[in-house]
Amino acid sequence: MTDLLDVRLGEIIVGKLTLLSGDRAFFAFEEAYLSDANRPILSQSFFTQTGDLIPETRTIQTRLPPFFSNLLPEGHLRTYLAAKGGIKPSREFKLIELLGEDLPGAVIIKSVIGVSALQGKEVEMQRSLEQVPYRFSLAGVQLKFSALAESTGGLTIPANGIGGDWIIKLPSQNFAYVPENEWSMLHLARNMGIPVPENKLIDMGEIKGLPDLGVLAGTKALAVKRFDRGTSGTRIHIEDFAQVYGVFPDDKYAKVSYTNIANMVWTLTGEEGLVDFVKRLVITIFIGNGDMHLKNWSFLYPDGKTPELAPAYDFVSTIPYIPDDQLALSISGTKEITAIDITHFQKLATKASVPEFLTVKTVKETIEAVREVWSEKQKDYPLPKEILNRINQHIKCLKLV
Repeated sequence: MTDLLDVRLGEIIVGKLTLLSGDRAFFAFEEAYLSDANRPILSQSFFTQTGDLIPETRTIQTRLPPFFSNLLPEGHLRTYLAAKGGIKPSREFKLIELLGEDLPGAVIIKSVIGVSALQGKEVEMQRSLEQVPYRFSLAGVQLKFSALAESTGGLTIPANGIGGDWIIKLPSQNFAYVPENEWSMLHLARNMGIPVPENKLIDMGEIKGLPDLGVLAGTKALAVKRFDRGTSGTRIHIEDFAQVYGVFPDDKYAKVSYTNIANMVWTLTGEEGLVDFVKRLVITIFIGNGDMHLKNWSFLYPDGKTPELAPAYDFVSTIPYIPDDQLALSISGTKEITAIDITHFQKLATKASVPEFLTVKTVKETIEAVREVWSEKQKDYPLPKEILNRINQHIKCLKLV
């Protein structure tokens, strides 16, 4: 007997996921969605080069098609949630069925059930909610939870994770000051005119309902306002660039380069998006962020159809923790951060078929501005001298500066 899941964008049913024999998944768009000239976009990965929709997608055993696989959490969070739901972490169809009502963006995935079975299913789901206190499913390796802001300024994790409008990013178990690091880099980006989500550092004691997490390297957590949620819990669609390019999460460091992203951003968002992208890439190099992989770039669809770069997120200087760290993706054939100079951006512009003058102008202006902002603001960041010194040493080694 096959299992069937409705895939929705808000209230619109766009297609169905089917579990086939051998634990393989099959996705197909609904005919009504395919014939709707005003349909919202699920993912750029479902379009051919000629702009036609790919009507159906099959995948390998236990895996969902890449777009859906990238909606699921990774690493320890996946293991934790799967165990709470009594599911093997590798069985992605069953995992997305469990987590499908609080996925990133506007995607909602629910079981297709008959009216006669509804009452029993509601009882079953209620039991599931009682057994699974954390059903939040935003993708990511770092442990994050959906949370609701209390009037007192503290944060409470909802019992089932649904409806939370914040992401709580806890301290690392291995590296000190990671929440403080990200808060600082986000504020650096904001001072550079890059959109960033509302965020704040909070004491761990302000967070209620956490499971036993063992020893953490810090007492502060970072709370980030979800930009895929609007007023009154409305959902705004989003897709990361692993979804855009149709690659599995395992390949988020491979198969696509920053040159590829530059072309995609230019094609879909024009000059404004390209300038924003180049600024972010320059700052990534400046701060020594080796983790700007495909899942840390996203398109947001405020009107459901027109993509724009989502606010910057997961901006962390990795150099203090991983000396000589490399870029997550290549730029003009290299990932070596300290080797990159203006010629790499010139080559990027040529290969990506984007305006070279605009690209180079943006690089030069951003470098000049970020040096000034960093020099002025670093003393105000909640980071110890040791981490600041490592970042400053990295900056001195850059050819781009």
